[in-house]
Amino acid sequence: MQVVTLGPEGTYSHRAARAVDEDVVFRESVSGIVDAVDSGAYERGVVPIENSIEGSVTETLDAIANADIAVIQEIVTPIRHALLAQSANFDTVASHSQALAQCRSFLEREYPDAELEPVTSTARGVEYAREDPTVAGIGHPDNAGDDLTVIAEDIQDRSSNATRFLVIAPVEERAEGGGKSTIVVYPNANYPGLLLELLEAFAERDINLSRIESRPSGNRLGDYLFHIDFDAGLYEDRAKEALEDIEEIAENGWVKRLGSYDKRHVLY
Repeated sequence: MQVVTLGPEGTYSHRAARAVDEDVVFRESVSGIVDAVDSGAYERGVVPIENSIEGSVTETLDAIANADIAVIQEIVTPIRHALLAQSANFDTVASHSQALAQCRSFLEREYPDAELEPVTSTARGVEYAREDPTVAGIGHPDNAGDDLTVIAEDIQDRSSNATRFLVIAPVEERAEGGGKSTIVVYPNANYPGLLLELLEAFAERDINLSRIESRPSGNRLGDYLFHIDFDAGLYEDRAKEALEDIEEIAENGWVKRLGSYDKRHVLY
């Protein structure tokens, strides 16, 4: 079974995807991955959803809100960043914007004059470093190969740096069993106490919210939808009751149940 994820080969997404299947193919954007699964071209996709330093990946939030897919698993993996270059003499550091942000303190301290160039992935930045001696990349130290030097290891600002990935599948595979669930809520409303009502639906039933985040709906300024992760399976009575309340609150909008799933830790 082929798994589609962010390329090229060697990204952290690639490492997470190999925990699903060794047969991995690549796309250059999260939206491309979600579209590939939504269209039925691939049975599995792996997308980054949240980093412990930089927070949520907004491209993923927007893509899954607009797609008809299922979330079937969560993969959590530690992120080890290294500075990779042909030599210590370089002018530019190229990497994914999240990786650059996760290493901000190191780069400001050690290379304050270097130009920071965001690219589509960490692996793409490492490719640029291979092609251009004036460019350094940020990536896993194993990506150095034989032609790059590991200038510095563990350059992330915090040693606890980790990223959550979601394994997505066709909508027919949405499940209600699992320790965690993800929904997207578009209330299509704006009034005092709206967010409180959403929170109370879970709090009154002792359901912990592990994440709630608002994103612009794109319909009008000040109009938002909410991404919610909670620690209960959709099969549980308390979750069913909470979602009944949520659907009443969002009666002029919609509620998308992306599914229930379990967490898997993958170490590299």
